[in-house]
Amino acid sequence: MPEMIFRVRWSDGKEAECYSPSLVIRDHFTAGQDYPVREFLEKADIALTEASARVRARYGVPCSRALGQLQAIRQTCTPFLTRPDAQVRVLSFRP
Repeated sequence: MPEMIFRVRWSDGKEAECYSPSLVIRDHFTAGQDYPVREFLEKADIALTEASARVRARYGVPCSRALGQLQAIRQTCTPFLTRPDAQVRVLSFRP
């Protein structure tokens, strides 16, 4: 399964590299696009859950790294959820 790293910029200006075990992440996000934090979180939940399910279908176990990445995204997004102007920018994708 091809892995994908997607780089994001949080509302506070910090940047992070996030992991997906599948290219499916590109079906949910566009590089250079800003997303309201709540929307970004919802899309990340769907994409990383789907990616983990693909790993489960292939190897018989879910991808703990994808689920861990989702948990990290949830924790990072939480402080911004009360700010209606908060955005997350997807900067890039790389295999």
